[in-house]
Amino acid sequence: MSQIDLQWFAPEDDGRTEEPTEHKLRKQREEGRVAKSPELNGSLVFLGGVLLLIALAPWMERQLEEMLIFFFNNVGHSKVDDVQFAVVFARYFLLLVIPFCIVGFIVGVVANLVQNKGFIFSMKPIEPKFDRIVPHLGQYFQRTLFSFTAVFNMIKSIVKVIVIAIIAFVIIRSDIDAILSSQHVPGPMLALQRFSKTASIMLIVAGVILVGIGVLDFFVQKRDFKRQNKMTKQEVKQEFKELEGDPEVKSHLDQAQREMLSQNIPKAVKEADVVITNPTHFAVAVQWERGVQEAPVVTAKGEDMTAQNMKRIARENNVPLMENRPLARGLYHDAKVGDIIPEAYWRAIAIIYAQIGFMDKKN
Repeated sequence: MSQIDLQWFAPEDDGRTEEPTEHKLRKQREEGRVAKSPELNGSLVFLGGVLLLIALAPWMERQLEEMLIFFFNNVGHSKVDDVQFAVVFARYFLLLVIPFCIVGFIVGVVANLVQNKGFIFSMKPIEPKFDRIVPHLGQYFQRTLFSFTAVFNMIKSIVKVIVIAIIAFVIIRSDIDAILSSQHVPGPMLALQRFSKTASIMLIVAGVILVGIGVLDFFVQKRDFKRQNKMTKQEVKQEFKELEGDPEVKSHLDQAQREMLSQNIPKAVKEADVVITNPTHFAVAVQWERGVQEAPVVTAKGEDMTAQNMKRIARENNVPLMENRPLARGLYHDAKVGDIIPEAYWRAIAIIYAQIGFMDKKN
């Protein structure tokens, strides 16, 4: 009996703890891979179609009436052949359908542009891949059965059915007396009008609910996309080494270095007690003069290329580098250079200083 390699069932994101870099996200975008929700597109097209149907209902009624009158008046007429019947039917059919096709196309394109943050053209998503024909078993089961996305999609489908059923029940129940009483009025028009009104309300409410679910799905897809593109620390280091030789990246590095020199960041990093990192996006240099300052002060901070340069200077001058994502991100956004760190971060900073043995050095 052949043995199955247990590595097939290993976690797909094993060791991927780092947030995706801007370069990786840009590369994914160039290949047509972005965070988007087909659910949101479909719900917006549905709601647009419903609103158009309600707006054009009187006009569509007149067109259908004209078509039926033509067919009934000419069904036994010897001068009107099958080709003429087909032409007339096609004309009315296109007249009624084309507005919905145009609105659906426009709404779908706009929804895609908003989600993609612009126009994207790439042939990568439709290129044939062998692993789609013979999938990696572990990744296949994880993606289709045991993944967060699969569970979320199942819950989403159940919620949609339940919510729409409840909406239909509540609306029909509230109008049931009026609908039943309209049957006793001579002629079908009053009953049809009442039913049309009830159906219109149901469709609009259902469309709005579906759009809301689509918006939620978009944010979930965005979160899942970032999770799927997380990187290992080694991948981040390797990417940075490769990009250092890229002329465009070199120009960004030079610009970041000029910014650092203008802000006197190198001196601040060299004199810092510790540099707290995100680790890839932010770096914050902190210094504390005991007896002079109430608490540590932010002496320098930077993001992306500036952060990488700050880390390099810290390593070259034996300044401790401490990785703490929430603290680095929080200090970068909440503290200005030269200010004492906000009191909300004092406990976290105290732990950092204890880890680097700051108290022992000062005593």
